[in-house]
Amino acid sequence: MSLRAGTLGAADPLVSALGTLTKSLSLFAAFTLVGILLALSFLLIEKEGKLQDNALRLRQGGLILAGIWFVTSAFQIVLTVANILGTSLGSAFDSTTLSSFITQIDLGKYLAFQTLLAGIVLISINFVRTVITSLTLLVISLLALITPVFQSHTASGGSHSLAIGSLVIHVVALSLWVGGLFAIVALDDSDRRIALPRFSQLALWSAIAVVVSGAANAWARLNFASAWSSSYARIVIAKIILTLVLLAIGYRNRKSLQTGDKTGWSLLSRVIFVEAAIMGLVVVLGSWLSGTQPPSGEEAPFNAALSIVGIATPEAPNFTRLLTLYDPDALIIGMLITLVALYIKGVSILKRRGDSWPIGRTIAFALGIAVVDFATSGGLGVYALFSFEYHMIAHMVLGMLAPIGLVLGAPITLALRTLPQGRNADERGVRGTLIALLHSRYAIILTNPLTALAIFDGSLFVLYFTDLFGNLMQSHAGHLFMNIHFMLAGFLFFNVIIGIDPNPRKIPHLIRIVILFAAMSIHAFFAVALMATTTLIDKGYYGSLNTPWLGDLLTDQHAAGAIAWGMGEAPIVLALIATFIQWMRDDSRENKRIDRNEARLAAMGKPDELAQYNQYLNQLKSRDEREGNK
Repeated sequence: MSLRAGTLGAADPLVSALGTLTKSLSLFAAFTLVGILLALSFLLIEKEGKLQDNALRLRQGGLILAGIWFVTSAFQIVLTVANILGTSLGSAFDSTTLSSFITQIDLGKYLAFQTLLAGIVLISINFVRTVITSLTLLVISLLALITPVFQSHTASGGSHSLAIGSLVIHVVALSLWVGGLFAIVALDDSDRRIALPRFSQLALWSAIAVVVSGAANAWARLNFASAWSSSYARIVIAKIILTLVLLAIGYRNRKSLQTGDKTGWSLLSRVIFVEAAIMGLVVVLGSWLSGTQPPSGEEAPFNAALSIVGIATPEAPNFTRLLTLYDPDALIIGMLITLVALYIKGVSILKRRGDSWPIGRTIAFALGIAVVDFATSGGLGVYALFSFEYHMIAHMVLGMLAPIGLVLGAPITLALRTLPQGRNADERGVRGTLIALLHSRYAIILTNPLTALAIFDGSLFVLYFTDLFGNLMQSHAGHLFMNIHFMLAGFLFFNVIIGIDPNPRKIPHLIRIVILFAAMSIHAFFAVALMATTTLIDKGYYGSLNTPWLGDLLTDQHAAGAIAWGMGEAPIVLALIATFIQWMRDDSRENKRIDRNEARLAAMGKPDELAQYNQYLNQLKSRDEREGNK
């Protein structure tokens, strides 16, 4: 795990020592805080979504850890300034220098944002009373942990997408694994016995993610032909050995938990204290590694694309290259693998129960996943980095084609049928928490058709007709944010319109059709507006790449508008067709229900609903006639 900030001058020995110590303390505090929030959210018994007294006591320890994390994160900014400038610690406290660092330098902005998020957790943790709020703080904490990672890689280190993405996965998985174990240490004996089986499952998948992502990151950073003699490589090897030892211990303990051949304190102490000690050493090695410069390979000639994007400019696009080029975006791939693994596990659980799951839903979900991978790591994703035209194609694919497949795969329905229930009668469990989220007021607001439409189409104007697009294009974090936004906005919109999964509200089909026509009109207006632009909106990003086959940048931008118009209409037409089909099916089911009810009433010798209504009208007519004759 490397959160390196390259140095410009010779670092003060005191600054270097304090940097390693502060980073180690910060990581220990952050990882343990993540583990405590994990325990509050998933490991400890709750009652109808509310934390119990044992969880609230554990939360007090989280408050202290959040304070340590906030202070060390803030101090890390000062140490980073001193390290970069090669000055003493006292000189780094200059207010002008610090202000310039956190407002003008990308690394400073990321570190300041991490400190801000740590401060939010510190302020909020004392108000945590429910599983959902603790889960929210867990997500914020993980986001704070990975924030500096996006400035941890240089162009000389290989693919940005592979190196940064694998490092993000590494940090998240390691924090869940290490932090979860540290939290287990803090539990009393009765809570520990309850939490260990559930944590054991999470730890297994986290450990696999740590090993795979660590190997991928080392591959992206090291030249294996000549790097084995470097100190960086030796630290990596030491981390690998310790991680393998942890895996062996964890596997043995997991088998013991499953078979029940050893119980009591001897098993628990071996699980906890041996692993915790080794994990502590792994964290220290990670802190040491973050201050160690990876060995540089052979000096390559300057290439604008390589320095900005992380890969060399590909040859001019054609059909073959679009299908064969592949630059792995490790973070997106990790997300997709997780989704596929959970989906397969859910289907497997249903099969073991003897229940069925429509094969068409599985195929639709698989196609949606494949399309996302093609638009982010495949040839389309590669060319999207070099041309606005291909960026717009990727946008349309991620926001309008892939979500249809994912929505028709009904992943939420599958989750509700297979997620574990509470461990006692009062606990919501993972499934109950998901149901609570689906019925929360936030979900009700999000699934309002107007809200979904505003996010789906309104965000187009916010992104492309403000400075936001140009700013986001300058960093890997910006590309990642846009890709995830496109997918989530599309999934929300199409889930509201044609979704199989349950929604907090039932929307009439006529309203859905009106929303689809509105989406089509707004999308067309956006496309026309983009084709009518007379200035570039990317703030010089595509021009800085010096792509030889790109040609006129404004023409490329207008082509993107034409693609937005052409590709934007087809998915909405498909959604219209699907909505009409669902409408007819619902009417057919309603007619069949009415027919069954009439048959049931006839069998009981009672008039059906229509006959009852006609009889009621005749009674009203007779009464009116009697009153008229008086």
